[in-house]
Amino acid sequence: MKNYVSINLKKDEILIKLNEDAERNDIIEGLKKKLQELKKLYKDEKTPIRVTGKVLKNREIDEIQEIIQEKIDVDVEFDTPKTLGLYSIKKTFDKKITVSETKFHRGSLRSGQKLESDGSLVILGDVNSGAEVIASDNIVVLGNLRGLAHAGAKGNKQAIISAGLLDTVQIRIANIVKEIDRDEEPMHKQAYVSVENDQIIIE
Repeated sequence: MKNYVSINLKKDEILIKLNEDAERNDIIEGLKKKLQELKKLYKDEKTPIRVTGKVLKNREIDEIQEIIQEKIDVDVEFDTPKTLGLYSIKKTFDKKITVSETKFHRGSLRSGQKLESDGSLVILGDVNSGAEVIASDNIVVLGNLRGLAHAGAKGNKQAIISAGLLDTVQIRIANIVKEIDRDEEPMHKQAYVSVENDQIIIE
């Protein structure tokens, strides 16, 4: 049987590495079997645990945390963000854009509205000033992009942003931010935004 869960004792933490190809059941079963080994490491001090190696869904994160904390009173950290959001980036990873799931939103987003997706987003309308669009992968706006767009929100630097008209003050891809001075930078029609050498490029 393939080893889907491995445990390593580091200087100031215990690292639980999950195999990237492991399914949810493989992880849960593997972790339960490794708990005895894990408990032995906790005779003297409560070293924090960090779980790494695989991008997890929120449900999987909760399950893993519950299994460990049921047996051991310890802090459990995850290299994968618990939520999509502008400040929850913990790890940069690359993902093939071609296999990304795409969500379509029909209509424009008004100020104060926020749309998030765990894949790519296509907006069949405008994203107005004060609105937010956040996606793990690509963002395509067929109309005007005047609000905040954050593509590759879980760290995917291969993600792109495309818009019929780009007229916003800030764009983000992964953990890279570009401030746009409207007085100096012209509005871009049919804009294509990507990352090159850790810098955001607008074409």
